[in-house]
Amino acid sequence: MSGTPTDAAGSRGAEHAAELEQYTIEQIPLDQRHGRPRDLFTIWFTSNLMPLTVVTGALATVAFGLPFIPAVIALVIGNLLGAVFMALHSAQGPKLGIPQMIQSRAQYGVLGSILVVGIVVFMYVGFFASNLILGGQSINALSSAVSVNWGIVICAVASLLIVVFGYDLIHYLNRWLAIAFSVVLIVATILVIRALPAHFLSLGHFGWGAFISAVVVTGILWQIAYAPYVSDYSRYMSPKEGVKPVFWYSYWGVVIGSTVPMIIGALVGLASKNASQVAGLDKLSLGFGWVVMLVFGIGIINTNSLNAYGGVLCAITVGQNFYEKWFPGAKARALFAAVFVGVCLYAALVYASSFLTSYVNFMLFLLYLLVPWTLINLIDFYLVAHGDYDVPALFSKSGGIYGRFNWGTMAIYVLGFAVEIPFINTTFYEGPAAKALNGTDLSWLIAIIVVTPVYYIYATRKRQAKLAKGERVGARVAESAPSETIA
Repeated sequence: MSGTPTDAAGSRGAEHAAELEQYTIEQIPLDQRHGRPRDLFTIWFTSNLMPLTVVTGALATVAFGLPFIPAVIALVIGNLLGAVFMALHSAQGPKLGIPQMIQSRAQYGVLGSILVVGIVVFMYVGFFASNLILGGQSINALSSAVSVNWGIVICAVASLLIVVFGYDLIHYLNRWLAIAFSVVLIVATILVIRALPAHFLSLGHFGWGAFISAVVVTGILWQIAYAPYVSDYSRYMSPKEGVKPVFWYSYWGVVIGSTVPMIIGALVGLASKNASQVAGLDKLSLGFGWVVMLVFGIGIINTNSLNAYGGVLCAITVGQNFYEKWFPGAKARALFAAVFVGVCLYAALVYASSFLTSYVNFMLFLLYLLVPWTLINLIDFYLVAHGDYDVPALFSKSGGIYGRFNWGTMAIYVLGFAVEIPFINTTFYEGPAAKALNGTDLSWLIAIIVVTPVYYIYATRKRQAKLAKGERVGARVAESAPSETIA
């Protein structure tokens, strides 16, 4: 592949956390593959131990008004279900060795994929900015001498520095932070429980519409939001590691890392009258609050480095659509990262005052856009192509066997979004079906019911038609064995 570095990453097959990563969106050569599946547990466990996860859990009791026990059940169910999608995407990384959104070119065409890549870039900006606001609040709680705005700036700059070094440093930091964060999380949980009012179990009101919404927004959507970039952090691993270990380490890392702080958030939402869940947790943690805020500040920096890294890869992906031989390295990643962080910093400073309402709408908006994409991607990878893709064609300006535009897939994606509209329930729009269901938002389920069979039939018939004509449908050299299953 023209422009792809061969030996720039240092010693072959080894981690170099202190060196600048030279690769960006190109396929990682087999002799540069390194890392272990258990590294995926630490990265997805640690990256969720942050205030944004706590705030998301608080939505179950604050925004949806559920009592504590139903809120916990909703959080557990949502994360267990949603993590399946996330982990299936993670398992794609070692197989292909490319960023997640490059692979979408196989479904949408090399230019048609810009539709979904653009949506994902918007997602990165939203999560990064949301995290910055909470990071600023954490630093301000840690030291009142530092304003929230200056705390936001500190978090942004620190995350940018990590992105400049890239993949290996991100994995290295998360392995060590997992230990420290786990200890703080356990202590904070004990302190919050001890500080709860005696009547907290009687607070809130149960409703099936609120319960289902909590399952979706605080669990399923939270996990699906990882789908567009989760394999970016497994793409350096050898395909010899197998699908199952990559899947399960990713799955349990993100389930445990998400569910525990979300339950704390649900507790804080019930027990604290403060509008800021970060400040409420600080107060409930008694004298240990400063340690929690310190960990939260570091957690924001760590997690936002993942958001910025993925956002930069997506931005480069868009550029490479128009410059076929362009495979930039460390310098370009640093430049793109600086621009990306600057945009997010501006958004964070502007929307800090209306964060919670904006965040709920943002999460719901992502649900409507990401569910059709993740279904199409997973069906194509596991049920249609079985992981057999012509990777060089994904970087060709013509798209090779995938073409420039796959109008059929794009139409199915739009269909997936269109069928959701009557079932949408947000603060800015409520569809007629949602009204009839007393506010229950089932848009995600309707998308699954419609998109799954329609895309599978379309993609399978298209593949069979090409085979009947003797056309190539996958890699230039056939794989020696079919993709491993996870069951």
